[in-house]
Amino acid sequence: MIERSDGELVAEARRGSTEAFGALVKRYMRPGYLVALSVTGSAEDAEDVAQEAFVVALERLEDCRDPDRFGGWFLTIVRNRARNYLRRERLRRGEEMDPETSKKGTDPEGALEGWEIRRLLLAAMEGLSVVRREILLLHDLEGWKHREIGERLGLPDGTVRSHLHFARKYVRERLEKILKSGPKGEEP
Repeated sequence: MIERSDGELVAEARRGSTEAFGALVKRYMRPGYLVALSVTGSAEDAEDVAQEAFVVALERLEDCRDPDRFGGWFLTIVRNRARNYLRRERLRRGEEMDPETSKKGTDPEGALEGWEIRRLLLAAMEGLSVVRREILLLHDLEGWKHREIGERLGLPDGTVRSHLHFARKYVRERLEKILKSGPKGEEP
């Protein structure tokens, strides 16, 4: 089966095809989730933000000026929704949000190990800019090519490569420091 382009799917969805919009959801749910995760730092919040962004995208589908670039348009909605979500939560709680543990898995040791790895990676990515974090997640977790990321985020390929290089270097250095400093940040 020939895969339809974003432009074709958007045109069909604008005509009321729920199947076409479903294909867009399937295509962009994981990238949307990863972008939201890069902003919120919480898996649960990222899921909520990505789902909310799809509702907004469906309501505003006519506003997508270039249907062939739906991915970039949608990821911008996700990024903005995630930022707004964080502002709302911080105002509501009056405090910084803590990452929550994963509720998946029945093996307590495996769940703890998975949570610890996630905590270390999130801590290592903490100082990254949102753009570098998004590029790192889309490339290394999703397997997107530099060109695809550049098209979706509206960046030249060389800029994507540069951001990815410096993001990896930063995360590697931060992980080394975190692992050397021990479990609670104290020197060994």
